[in-house]
Amino acid sequence: MDWFPLINSVRIAAISTVIIFFVGIFAAYYIAKAPRAIKGVLDVILTLPLVLPPTVVGYLLLRLLGPKRIIGAWFLKVFDIKLTMTWWSGIFATTVVIFPLMYRTARGAFESFDETLAYSGQALGLSNTYIFWRIRMPYCRQGILAGTVLAFARALGEYGATSMLAGYIPGRTATISTTVYQLWRTNDDALAFKWVCINLAISFVVLLAVNMLEKKNNGKPDRTARKKAGV
Repeated sequence: MDWFPLINSVRIAAISTVIIFFVGIFAAYYIAKAPRAIKGVLDVILTLPLVLPPTVVGYLLLRLLGPKRIIGAWFLKVFDIKLTMTWWSGIFATTVVIFPLMYRTARGAFESFDETLAYSGQALGLSNTYIFWRIRMPYCRQGILAGTVLAFARALGEYGATSMLAGYIPGRTATISTTVYQLWRTNDDALAFKWVCINLAISFVVLLAVNMLEKKNNGKPDRTARKKAGV
């Protein structure tokens, strides 16, 4: 059994999750503090990939990253790098698809933050950087954690946009999802079912671990944040 689809799926999901973890957190933090009109417009733009069919997202990315399109042609000409039909092309697809999950959950967590903790920290002379990472983030940790895990699980099973941008090349761009589809097309139901079970097992373990972690740390982030803010 060729394990490349599993390795490729995990590395694409992991890299995409790391990217959207930081981008999603900072986008959520600043947009949550923006005026209502600006927040509404940005919310619509950043959440669109969540409601659009993945194939539509993949098509739009192809219009940008294809070798004959604006960005893709520029990269190909200047750096001799093709942005489609490579294993890391899947990173572009999954990053766009899973970003709204991280952004929405992180923004909800930041909006529930008790700002008196930040004001207390400022009164004690703490820097904004310290307040963000040592007070705000611990307070919002459960929401951030939920968004991160959901994003990773979604990235692991992403098919539509990935299949359009990275395609299916055995040993090069194949992921679990694209492999299942190709095996189904070739009537290899037994092997397709094995990959489905592998995907289910990974998702189950990840979600179970997060649920256990949430129960273990229930209430601790709030107390820790208040202690560091001197409240």
